[in-house]
Amino acid sequence: MTDAFSGFGLAEPILRALAARSHTTPTPIQMQAIPPAMAGRDILGIAQTGTGKTAAFALPILDRLSRDPEAGKGRHPRALVLAPTRELAIQINDEFRAYAQKLRLRHSVIFGGVNQRPQIAALSRGVDIVVATPGRLLDLMAQGHLGLGNVRMLVLDEADRMLDMGFVRDVRKIIATLPRTRQSALFSATMPATIGKLAAEILHDPVRVEVAPQSTPVERISQSVHHVDAKGKTALLAGMLADPAFERVIVFSRTKHRASRVADDLTKRGIEAEAIHGNKSQNARQRALERFRKGEARVLVATDIAARGIEIGGITHVVNYELPNEPESYVHRIGRTARAGATGAAISFCDPSERAYLRDIERVIRHRLTVVGDAPAGPDVPAAAAAGEGPRKHRPRPRNRGPHKAPQAGARTGARAGALA
Repeated sequence: MTDAFSGFGLAEPILRALAARSHTTPTPIQMQAIPPAMAGRDILGIAQTGTGKTAAFALPILDRLSRDPEAGKGRHPRALVLAPTRELAIQINDEFRAYAQKLRLRHSVIFGGVNQRPQIAALSRGVDIVVATPGRLLDLMAQGHLGLGNVRMLVLDEADRMLDMGFVRDVRKIIATLPRTRQSALFSATMPATIGKLAAEILHDPVRVEVAPQSTPVERISQSVHHVDAKGKTALLAGMLADPAFERVIVFSRTKHRASRVADDLTKRGIEAEAIHGNKSQNARQRALERFRKGEARVLVATDIAARGIEIGGITHVVNYELPNEPESYVHRIGRTARAGATGAAISFCDPSERAYLRDIERVIRHRLTVVGDAPAGPDVPAAAAAGEGPRKHRPRPRNRGPHKAPQAGARTGARAGALA
């Protein structure tokens, strides 16, 4: 163990790049993962977004490639990182760029939703590291633009979300083309049985590294719920945003249509808001994120998958305009605030059709949300009945299925890496 990056034995150019970013002390996941990774061991990492896991796998990859005399000379990649969404893939590639600025290594990012010609051109010039979403990667492989026969290092990031989005089949197809002799790493925020099975398939005698969140959401995030009819949610949200304390806000919806509708309604009320979801082009999503980062838009309205992997500091409030139909998604949502030791607020709107979701959330987090305003009156309205589908004998389902539940019609598994939401 070491309390400084200089103690890992990383190549000097990497240490200079770290120093240029004022990165001197590794995070817990980096302290645990980097030494065995540099020793050539496979890694099974359990860590959430925001723990520094990208550097935990990027730095050993760069160190190994930097010592290879063929660095920067080959055409086909020797390291492959798979990510579930375009936003996360772009973020990982940006990290590689920052850490490799003093190295003669070439890297490229591949994702769907944009013209493939620039990606093909980058591959044709030769590349050492590829960061990719599975759908577009398989497309380019099928067209003969990319071979993975030289890959010696594989990383599967956010494996749990990869499974949620239906990418398992694509991931297995990709892994089947890789050399059997390689170093592999799998990172996941959770470790359900399905992830354990996948890890057993791709990892050989892995070192398990696990980093729990520095504190539970209850400890640093004030959580409250407003019981409100669905039609009154936008007015309630706009009233809250009149308070200047709501400096930088992410609003979550279950569906793409609702995300656009809420953003449009807020804009009409004079509140600068942007929406991100899979129906928007990649360029439009990037512009929206940039406006939000710069503070030009105070509110970002997003679906769960579209927001996955987005790292934007200073989020003061998270608003659940619609409660997620999976309680684990609630934890991911509210974790966008209270980063880096700060405090934050998570505010949920609950209409009568969502009360079953609220009970599930409170059961998972083992905490009752503070009710603001009037407590609910009257019986729960099953979500299916609220949508006019009539009563059901089994547990109610949401009026619109969450974006992570199923691919869109005509889409291959995973709907081309992030196009679902």
